[in-house]
Amino acid sequence: MTVVITGAGSGIGRCIAQTLAEKGFSLFLLGRNLDNLEATKKMLKNPEQHQCQSCDIRSSGEIRQALANVSSLYALIANAGIGGENQYGEQDRWREIIDTNLTGTYQTIHECLPLIKKNSAPFKKIIIISSILARLGVPGYSGYCASKAGLLGLTRSLAGELSGDGILVNALCPGWVDTEMAQEGLQGFADALKVSKDEAYKEAMKQVPLGKMSKPEEVAQLVAFLISEEQTSFTGQTLDINNGALMP
Repeated sequence: MTVVITGAGSGIGRCIAQTLAEKGFSLFLLGRNLDNLEATKKMLKNPEQHQCQSCDIRSSGEIRQALANVSSLYALIANAGIGGENQYGEQDRWREIIDTNLTGTYQTIHECLPLIKKNSAPFKKIIIISSILARLGVPGYSGYCASKAGLLGLTRSLAGELSGDGILVNALCPGWVDTEMAQEGLQGFADALKVSKDEAYKEAMKQVPLGKMSKPEEVAQLVAFLISEEQTSFTGQTLDINNGALMP
């Protein structure tokens, strides 16, 4: 069974790829940096069974071209996204963040849908990787928070729209996960507080009941469960994996 993973060149996407390859899925890895995708592929079990293709999910045409040689899909893991702050003005990153995280995910799903509908499995799967910041407001992160919150509305809408096709759509909202993006965010937090990165980590973890970050492998295992053939009942749901940082 073939699974597309976007943003597979690093972080959570790379870990999801490693986990799903171990479980026997054939993977189609998408991302902007082909070198990073190839590096991920080399880490996978049976690397010859998997494919890589670079594309920018802000372009529906690039997504369509990247998928040209795919005949059908069992699942899509819509993980690609960018982070960082934005401020209104000439250098505002609002459009870049929204176009990538929200519109890019929307386009990816719709370019994959004809291939998912061709698959003969009784239930197919779409997993959207959102963020705890879909549920929290953080000063200076209006673009990121808005884009990730929009993904939750997209999840619910598509879950209802695609239920008749046997396509289950769910979202994950990870909190702090020990990835390069998280470490960059932590450094920014440290710089703002004018403290060391270790001190910033301790300060950030004060807001987390379990006092730690999640491992990317934990997110990957949750994804693996959600796309498993045995899972036929979760759809339109948002699953929070955040060490207790938010308990809605």
